[in-house]
Amino acid sequence: MIEQGKAKGHDLQMQNRRQIHMTGVQNVESFDSEQFILQTELGHLTIKGQNLHIKNLSLENGLLSIDGLVHSLVYLEPGSHHSKNKGMLGKLFK
Repeated sequence: MIEQGKAKGHDLQMQNRRQIHMTGVQNVESFDSEQFILQTELGHLTIKGQNLHIKNLSLENGLLSIDGLVHSLVYLEPGSHHSKNKGMLGKLFK
C-alpha cells in the first residue's frame, strides 16, 4: 500500500566547489563561516569549508543555497544522533 502525502526528497547540486543549491532542507541547526549542520529530509548533513555563507534560504520550501569554498559533505548514518565533537569528559559521561 502506498502512503498518501508528500514524498521525501533531497537533492544537492554543487558547482565548482563554490556554490551549493539543495532541496529537502528541514532545518539549519548551526552555521558559521567554516561549517554548516543541516537537517534534511534524508538525515543530518555537515558541510565544511571556508568563507561559507547563506545565499538563499527558504525553510518553508526546503531550499538552501550556500556560497564559499567547500571542503567536505558528510551525511550521518540514519538513526545516529548528531552531536558536536565532545571533549574527553563529554565522552566519559555519556
